[in-house]
Amino acid sequence: MALKYITDESFAALAKDKRVLARFDFNVPMDKNDPTKISDTTRVDEAVETINAILAHKPKKLILMSHFGRPKGTVDPKYSLEPVAKYLAEKLGQEVLLTETALDRGIKTLLGLNEAKIILLQNLRYHAEEEANDRDFARTLASYGDVFVFDAFGAAHRKHASTYEINAFFKNKAFGGLLLKREVEALDKVCHNPTKPFVAIVGGAKVSDKIKIIESLLINVDKLLIGGAMAYPFLKAQGHTVGNSLCSDEDVSLAKRILGMPSRNKIVLPSDHIVSAEFGGTPEDVGQTNIPDGKIGLDIGPSTLQNYADYIRTAKTVLWNGPMGLFENSNYAKGTLGIAKAMASLESQAFTLVGGGDSVSAVKLSGLSSKMSHISTGGGASLEYIENGTLPGIQALKFGID
Repeated sequence: MALKYITDESFAALAKDKRVLARFDFNVPMDKNDPTKISDTTRVDEAVETINAILAHKPKKLILMSHFGRPKGTVDPKYSLEPVAKYLAEKLGQEVLLTETALDRGIKTLLGLNEAKIILLQNLRYHAEEEANDRDFARTLASYGDVFVFDAFGAAHRKHASTYEINAFFKNKAFGGLLLKREVEALDKVCHNPTKPFVAIVGGAKVSDKIKIIESLLINVDKLLIGGAMAYPFLKAQGHTVGNSLCSDEDVSLAKRILGMPSRNKIVLPSDHIVSAEFGGTPEDVGQTNIPDGKIGLDIGPSTLQNYADYIRTAKTVLWNGPMGLFENSNYAKGTLGIAKAMASLESQAFTLVGGGDSVSAVKLSGLSSKMSHISTGGGASLEYIENGTLPGIQALKFGID
């Protein structure tokens, strides 16, 4: 069964003069110096296209909902969606009315008024029932709308009331938004029959965090380039020295298991490193695979970067998840930014997908975001989609639940 989106003709017929309930991911980072100011509005900006597309169908009401932070089932002003409501109102050029809670008794009254075209429900996670995937809570949320739109890709891996259970109350009346459509179409190009050669770059801190995606990728990739702290357990498993680099016994054990697989020849590891005697200290170039005692590996070295860039430039599909080192420190950013440059050089010659929070931050830092085919907003959701080929929230939207 094909996933239905708001671009389908059936949505237009169902939405006109009706109440549209839409789930977005407005879980945005806030400015550390000004807790009322959003520091990165990307997730809200991405939602505006879908909101405008819904409004173009002239619904009677548009009810928006999202979670924000981790208030753990209690009302906490620190996690209010008020800054999002204000920002949305500016972007849309019309009033966005924020409710006191998602179960506010006044919501029913608001729904009957001619004014207040757009209503934003207060943080869903003020209610413990949201994360508990509570059916009664989902039923109450569903009662606010006649049609349901799901565009919260970043929360689609959660079996929560507003992302999963709510679909039980919108049989044949549930649709994906435009962001969800872009994410699914882009990730499917990586998960299902990727154009070869397919090269994946995986970095980050721990093998245990990404063991599933590594095993999944090894089935389809032509080469898997490993960098960041994740590389050191693999090198140690091969008998190399890694000094004081981040490297747990558990990760070494997992690395040995992966290196014992028939597809181990697809794995490419660093041949040189940028190290320091202390975390973030003075950088030193180690022109060999072994890291000396007392040194910490903090970036891939120039030979490794050249080798990885050569693989990337021959690819037709490239997936990048995880930095090559401590890229936040300019002394250890060359590897990560070099990967971004190599991917950007492909531009129209290959499909390039960046997924995962740190990789997205690195691409933004590089100034090369526009050169990538797709940058996923999903973080953990994009990883799980690659691992499993779908997500609970998408499955529920596609097939419904009883």
